[in-house]
Amino acid sequence: MVAPLLYPSDDPHWIKEGRWLFTQQIQFMRGSSSVESLPPETLNEVAFVGRSNVGKSSLINALTNHKSLARVSHTPGRTQELNFFSISTHGILVDLPGYGFAQAPKTKIVAWNQLIHDYLKGRSTLRRVYVLVDSRHGLKKSDEEIFDLLDEYALSFQVILTKTDKVKPEALESLIKETESKIKAYTPAHPKVLATSSVKKEGLESLWAEIAFICLEKG
Repeated sequence: MVAPLLYPSDDPHWIKEGRWLFTQQIQFMRGSSSVESLPPETLNEVAFVGRSNVGKSSLINALTNHKSLARVSHTPGRTQELNFFSISTHGILVDLPGYGFAQAPKTKIVAWNQLIHDYLKGRSTLRRVYVLVDSRHGLKKSDEEIFDLLDEYALSFQVILTKTDKVKPEALESLIKETESKIKAYTPAHPKVLATSSVKKEGLESLWAEIAFICLEKG
């Protein structure tokens, strides 16, 4: 009998590697507001994107065990640049501006969106995009528009449900199944949806393992 294929988040080896990776020094590299100011393409990158106020900065802080590595704000649209964070010499995390509602001039929002598109379309070191979805609200039209864009660019992406401590277990299980069913239509989509809570530190180990596989796998 052929053994079932393990995703990194199910594989003890990559779970161990993920734990190790996120004990390494993690620090802010730079914020980029234009394509010209992006850092050189060196290490493998994973990017985080989601609707404004989805809990992206809180997840990055929980993931890296830093209270204020990524700026947390209760005002949607405060992340106005692409923020790059190095994981020692092993990989780079990228925090993208939120999409959807933002308290900013329309011209600035258009500029952010263009920067995100340019980054996604032209970054050779970008290995995966994590699309964050608020588990209280499920998939919105704007999320599916991001899926369409990533599908068009043939970029590997994986959905992460956030704020899972705020929904009941049965509702979360139903949402995971519904989301996994919807992303089957997208060739670059990772088939497994991750569920996380920054408050309760749940689901971080699975995400560590996925990122470790991307950053450390040389094959």
